[in-house]
Amino acid sequence: MAVRNRFVIITGMSGAGKTVVAQSFEDLGYFVVDNMPPTLLPKFMNIIRSERDIDRIALVVDLRSQVFYDEILAMNQSLKDDKNNDVDLVFLDASDTKLVSRYKETRRSHPLARNGRTIDGIKEERTLLSSVREAADLVVDTTNLSPRKLREEIFHSYSIDDGNVPFHIEVMSFGFKYGVPLDADIVMDVRFLPNPYYDPKMRYKTGLDQEVSDFVMKSAGAEEFYTKLHDLIAFTLPGYEKEGKANLTIAIGCTGGQHRSVAIAERLAKDLREKYTVNITHRDIERIKKGAE
Repeated sequence: MAVRNRFVIITGMSGAGKTVVAQSFEDLGYFVVDNMPPTLLPKFMNIIRSERDIDRIALVVDLRSQVFYDEILAMNQSLKDDKNNDVDLVFLDASDTKLVSRYKETRRSHPLARNGRTIDGIKEERTLLSSVREAADLVVDTTNLSPRKLREEIFHSYSIDDGNVPFHIEVMSFGFKYGVPLDADIVMDVRFLPNPYYDPKMRYKTGLDQEVSDFVMKSAGAEEFYTKLHDLIAFTLPGYEKEGKANLTIAIGCTGGQHRSVAIAERLAKDLREKYTVNITHRDIERIKKGAE
């Protein structure tokens, strides 16, 4: 039996929120292609048919491809003609006043009004897209929607499970001597705990080794600290979910990122997995091998 592919074509008025929507579909597990010319669709479909792991695809078409505007409906129909595809055309719109306001806020020029008034470009674009809007399966008016509310709208319409916003936690260990991770949402410093590095027997081991893990967790204050850390994280996670955050990175740091931070991060990830989807990475753990050579 052939695998049914789920396609969503995202288009609409410039400034209406296509970037937010594309990111939302990405968080929902869709393979997102931004600004693909419709003429490349046949070749793209051949690639998709050979990739069994890709069955949900979102295609973004906007004014950067203005020469292809008259082909959006043809693209939509071509996908729908294949009985193995489920296809939705999503059109994002907003009032002229709101679109003008957004362009003023970003200080960008409308693609169709680089040498004229923004409102004139918006009106021209609205005329160009009138037939596409009429053919849309879903029209989302973002005039009064914040980015968070827009994400919620997409999640509500396209989540494949029970409508809940997908939420993923990344637990990371790192060494402060190599810099704090730029993408960390929560950073916790565990350098106050005794350092196994100063014990020659553990220096070139890591927090993944039971001996090191036991040393860290049995040190004075470690268990009390971990309990409070876990309670704090557990308390804040529902709030992050409610706000529509799809990914949260919790970074645990020590000096070198090989002993204390690894042990704490491993335990935290294990406990959080009881309720959440959790991935764990140890950014600097491989550096210890260089020191042992």
